[in-house]
Amino acid sequence: MQVSFYVLDNSAEQNELSPTPAHFALACQLCADLYRAKQRIFVYTADQQQAEAFDELLWQFDAERFVPHNLSGEGPKYGAPVEISWQAPRQNRNVLINLADTVPAFANRFSHIIEFVPAAEHLKVQARERFKQYRQLGINPQTITQR
Repeated sequence: MQVSFYVLDNSAEQNELSPTPAHFALACQLCADLYRAKQRIFVYTADQQQAEAFDELLWQFDAERFVPHNLSGEGPKYGAPVEISWQAPRQNRNVLINLADTVPAFANRFSHIIEFVPAAEHLKVQARERFKQYRQLGINPQTITQR
């Protein structure tokens, strides 16, 4: 299992003109890139409201890079390439993009997990805890700095 933590610096953090957190915007970009690489992605959120907000954000994402997606339980029988939910996935997927503040209990079902370290201090603390949890599971996460 591969775990990647994307570290956002202050310049990448949410600006006052956009209500979208920087790590959500980056998650949209990663969904587009992974979809084009023929990966099936599960985006895990903290709750239904966050799942619906991320779903809406993907609808507004760059039209040139459309990403077929749906909330869990909606859409085609076997789901779109990107499934979004605040509950455990119903189908097997290769990649987990975790937007929640904890490591999901089902994380071991994925070959690649993507996590984020936003610039806000309280979110960094939560990310450090997730990083420690992966290390305790014997996984050495990689870090990728975003600017």
